[in-house]
Amino acid sequence: MALYAIGDLHLSLGKDKPMDIFGDKWQNHAEKIKEGFSALWDEDVCVICGDLSWGMGMEETREDFLFINALPGRKIILKGNHDYWWSTAAKAKRFFAENGIDTIDILYNNCFDYGEYAICGTRGWFYEEEKGGDHDKKIMRREIMRLEASLKAAGEKPKLAFLHYPPVYLKYSCPEILALLKEYQVRLCCYGHIHGKGCAAAFNGWRDGTEYKLVSADFVNFTPVKLMD
Repeated sequence: MALYAIGDLHLSLGKDKPMDIFGDKWQNHAEKIKEGFSALWDEDVCVICGDLSWGMGMEETREDFLFINALPGRKIILKGNHDYWWSTAAKAKRFFAENGIDTIDILYNNCFDYGEYAICGTRGWFYEEEKGGDHDKKIMRREIMRLEASLKAAGEKPKLAFLHYPPVYLKYSCPEILALLKEYQVRLCCYGHIHGKGCAAAFNGWRDGTEYKLVSADFVNFTPVKLMD
């Protein structure tokens, strides 16, 4: 049983939202994702770091989630900034059950076991004191609370964290999230959100005992990254 990660599938199988306007890499990207997942076995686990579907509501996501459900492996998903379909985790779980979607779990104020490790995470957020307003500040506080709830749920297990937003990017950093990752001795943090030319400036490497990896779909050629066997 291997562990993989990928972010930002940006599927739109149930509505007209072409992604190739964002560059040639995105042409036929659903087929590229299907091919990328073909290396996985059904017993493998893949964490998808947000921005799964362009659907504006659960009904508009049906074809996208049926597509994800049919991909090999167990999928653990978390919310991204473009997942406008998201209202509550409970409603998403009910929608999955009603539509026979049975290979997808939701990472939200909880954690999942992977062998000796715990899979933790949340969406995260970009917030800069001099630019962000009260709304952004509230969102950031909630995301910090959700990340800590997820890390606490893991107990004494070694922890792996998965975010949508990068906690470090160019001159930006989120000290509260970085402090939590350090406090809970998180071994690995995967994130998405960054695309195109921005990927060159993404932080991939070690900081305070945590390894950081960008796993946005276009950065990893639409192929899930194997993290461990």
